[in-house]
Amino acid sequence: MRAIYPALLSAVMALCACPVLAQQAPASPAESDPAAMGWMEGSPPPPDKRVLFRDGGSSQFPKTRWSFAHIRELAPTARVSRGTGPVANLPVALRDDLDAVTFTPLGGTGTMTWAKAFEDVYGDAVLVLHKGRIVYERYAGVMDPDQPHIAFSVTKSYVGTLMEMLIAEGLVDEQAPVSRYVPELAASGFGDATVRQVLDMTTALDFSEVYTDPQSGIARFAVAAGVSPAPPGYDGPRASYDYLPTIAKSGRHGEGFTYRSVNTEVLSWIIARVTGKRAHAVLSERIWSKLGADHDADIVVDTAGAPFTAGGLNLTLRDMARFGEMMRQGGRFNGQQIVPVAVVEKIAGGASKADFAKAGYGTLPGWSYKSQWWVSHNAHGAYTARGIHGQAIYIDPRAEMVIVRFASNPSASNARFDAISLPAYQAMAERLMQQP
Repeated sequence: MRAIYPALLSAVMALCACPVLAQQAPASPAESDPAAMGWMEGSPPPPDKRVLFRDGGSSQFPKTRWSFAHIRELAPTARVSRGTGPVANLPVALRDDLDAVTFTPLGGTGTMTWAKAFEDVYGDAVLVLHKGRIVYERYAGVMDPDQPHIAFSVTKSYVGTLMEMLIAEGLVDEQAPVSRYVPELAASGFGDATVRQVLDMTTALDFSEVYTDPQSGIARFAVAAGVSPAPPGYDGPRASYDYLPTIAKSGRHGEGFTYRSVNTEVLSWIIARVTGKRAHAVLSERIWSKLGADHDADIVVDTAGAPFTAGGLNLTLRDMARFGEMMRQGGRFNGQQIVPVAVVEKIAGGASKADFAKAGYGTLPGWSYKSQWWVSHNAHGAYTARGIHGQAIYIDPRAEMVIVRFASNPSASNARFDAISLPAYQAMAERLMQQP
């Protein structure tokens, strides 16, 4: 594959996940406000106000502050149907004291407020549920309660939950090799990996998720999956199904955690093979249509119609909160058991801390990665779904709290603003517990 030009590299950075990489912010949160900047306004919009996929501009800050809320206008997507049932009520009991919650950022000496933290991470929307009630809700930029936003790698946690459901039902053997379900991957690096190793990302693959390298595996995968524009002369794979078999093995599976987005794509291929339906249709059938969601969700698809399950889900803030609350309540929501209790407990229990530590996440000491979820192992039993640029579902069982957030931080890596986000979440939990 020829060298990828800078716009494509920006797109790769925006649509995948990374523990250490960042783009530097050329403008403050206020200066980059997408409504104030007037992106895509006018009939037609002036050339300098257009946000386009084909030139990589939709993945370049500050245009991302508009594009993350308008993915359906930029890339092909498939619907994740909410079904035909009534909307599940989320009681509202807004509090006026929560913006003033204070905390000390990791490694810092001074304090910061919850309101300032939202601005500093370039927040687009955030909602806090306490005991199932909305106690805090805030929208910025072009966001409102009915506006979908891309969730990036939060999508992985939906897929991991689905896979655990299939395992619990006996439809998938977590210790079976991937090749049992997808023979097309038998000769690839995934062939002799177990489903469990793929779920927990302890696979050993010749695949680099380094975004500063235009020849990395993640750059090639992004083009194949259709989430990055192809450079001139590109003649490589044009679909995930074509790209995944080309990934080779490097090392021994099961020896440590390494974050690689392609693992999630393999899970969705297995889900499709076992159920006879594409993963987003299974998500609709088993979870989304049962939540009482306000809206359909959408997911980016490639040229073969395969959903980009590594990071392509687009949904509204309140609907993401419904999913988080369902998990907090042991899989029960909207008057029904949607996910088995045992599945939620298995996820929340986490995996090997020693395996996770090998990945070197300095802001996440003592954590683990289980079934596409990040598990803190803290005193509150908190676990989270994380997506680049600041997307999150943070579940704190002890505090009976769920926080959901959309953001368009110019830095892709959560590690760049974990120092703000993690103590902010903890401080909110403590305030809700102390002053319910």
